[in-house]
Amino acid sequence: MWFNGLLDLSVMQLILVTLGMTHVTIVSVTLYLHRHSAHNSLDLHPALKHFFRFWLWLTTAQNTKEWTAIHRKHHAKCETEEDPHSPVVLGIRKVLFQGAELYAESATPETLERYGQRTPEDWVERNVYSRYKMLGIALMAVINLALFGVHGIWIWAVQMMWIPVWAAGVVNGIGHWMGYRNYECADNARNISPLGFLIGGEELHNNHHTYPNSSKLSRRWFEVDIGWGYIRLFQLFGLAKPKGYRPIAHHVPGKLEVDVETVQAIANNRFDIMRQYRKRVMEPVLRQQKSLMDDEIRPRYRKLKQLLSREITLIQPKEKETLESVLERNAVLRQIYEKSHELQALWRQRGLKPQDKLNALMEWCREAEASGIRYLEEFAEHLRAYSLRPSA
Repeated sequence: MWFNGLLDLSVMQLILVTLGMTHVTIVSVTLYLHRHSAHNSLDLHPALKHFFRFWLWLTTAQNTKEWTAIHRKHHAKCETEEDPHSPVVLGIRKVLFQGAELYAESATPETLERYGQRTPEDWVERNVYSRYKMLGIALMAVINLALFGVHGIWIWAVQMMWIPVWAAGVVNGIGHWMGYRNYECADNARNISPLGFLIGGEELHNNHHTYPNSSKLSRRWFEVDIGWGYIRLFQLFGLAKPKGYRPIAHHVPGKLEVDVETVQAIANNRFDIMRQYRKRVMEPVLRQQKSLMDDEIRPRYRKLKQLLSREITLIQPKEKETLESVLERNAVLRQIYEKSHELQALWRQRGLKPQDKLNALMEWCREAEASGIRYLEEFAEHLRAYSLRPSA
């Protein structure tokens, strides 16, 4: 009896139980630590919050304040020398294989003081979870041995590896190294996979860095955020309340006048606006111009397509030379490229008054409509129809 534990499960049952328990850990991280604590994009019922805290104490020895502070610092200093775990700075191998160590090194008193605000400091946190961090995982080992017998050893080992490998390594490493980008945010964040099942939806990392205060990580019709599914399920029972998951931009067919609400709407939905600009203007114009390109440039068509819409701070010096050499030879491409940056200036420039932004947008639309480039003219008409979403 003691060899197989109290439950005496088969090998397949043991595997399923292990996967179930590690999945609960992933859900605890993405819903409680990430969306609720670090970004305040989700309200959770006190009972559910404490369950997540307790479970994370048992399975990760990670307390809320440390994880929250390090993650907030990552967003504040992303892809710089001060970023706790940037593969762009530290290299993919270091972040992928030493992600947990980087977390431990980053949990300095200064970091906790500056970025660890509004995290639990109750009696249980002070006297149990933070004071006896290793007691939780030791207790988990005892529980596993009692329930699963000798198999509890490998089950416990899998539990201890799960978050360091998938969250600290894969999300923080691969999520800033390779994958696809829906939006040109100012860092190298990428969506690892459109199906966010294994890591609770954290696979959609580019979406998250673009809209960090959204409790929903999926943005395209083919993307799945299982964490959002759990939020909706908990919401049915009054255990969760998502915040800020709907964009405030609202497209009103037939609207022709640019007003202050138009400016506010496109500024708040700026990343999606630029994605639309890429699809509606840059790509069709580039296809038209492909036949006019020199034989030397045509083989680099795909690379050029990427560079035209890439966040300017992420373009390497050699890539800038390539892009500039093409734009020098093609006035139409230069025009649509410059118009994209003029549009971005509406929200990049600080201190502009609403009326100044409105005048700048109206001028942008007038110039676009007089450009003689059909796709640019149509996009200006598309922008005019934006307004703020009506309040519920």
